[in-house]
Amino acid sequence: MSDAMTDESTSIIDFHDVTKSYGEHVVLDELSFNVQKGEKVTIIGPSGSGKSTVLRILMTLETIQGGHIYVDGAPLWHEQKNGALRPASEKHLRTMRKKMGMVFQQFNLFPHMTVERNITEAPINVLGLSKAKAKKRACDYLDLVGMIDHKDKYPSQLSGGQQQRVAIARALAMRPKIMLFDEPTSALDPELVGEVLSVIERLAAQHDLTILLVTHEMHFAQEVSDRVCFFDQGKIVEQGAPEQLFNHPAQERTQEFLSNFLSR
Repeated sequence: MSDAMTDESTSIIDFHDVTKSYGEHVVLDELSFNVQKGEKVTIIGPSGSGKSTVLRILMTLETIQGGHIYVDGAPLWHEQKNGALRPASEKHLRTMRKKMGMVFQQFNLFPHMTVERNITEAPINVLGLSKAKAKKRACDYLDLVGMIDHKDKYPSQLSGGQQQRVAIARALAMRPKIMLFDEPTSALDPELVGEVLSVIERLAAQHDLTILLVTHEMHFAQEVSDRVCFFDQGKIVEQGAPEQLFNHPAQERTQEFLSNFLSR
């Protein structure tokens, strides 16, 4: 099956023959892949298949060895200079990062800052918002994720699920066009997983955000996604609507993965 499945003219994320390696180990093997504006796409697959690497490359936390990536119509790792694509400057990368918000496996909150200040810090220092506007925005997003009553607490006073909800609010406060979620429940105790998934599900249903999600929560992927992509060995083996991919997978490798995973 072809990697590129959707219309590139309306896409907000485009990978064109992207290669990523660590020494001899190929993580992404000439990956071509796109995500439409407002689409909710989930990436599933075995450990080491390149799922999280896709997100880390988009956030410019990892470089690429080959190919091109476009975000919101502009090249990510390159920029136009004198009519040619050249490696991107740090200034260009900073501009491109503002289009995306990422929620990591670990919550990465600043332990010495209150919940509210964790959320206002970047809007004030990166976007140039006034303290008053940043606080208003923080309150709006804390309310959205059900954490407004905890705004004066420190991360150590919160459960893992609460910290992850604050991390989601922090990413949203930058008003990104794209939200990236990298296994957002993998560091949580099982009983806390549901509260984070419900916040993401509400975001997906109520807001016109583009969401790219890496998860091992298969039932959640079925509920929240417009499209699911099964990755293996740095390539998309199969992709399609959740009902199609989970209930009628066409590829033997997809069938094998799902049968192993869903039988646990």
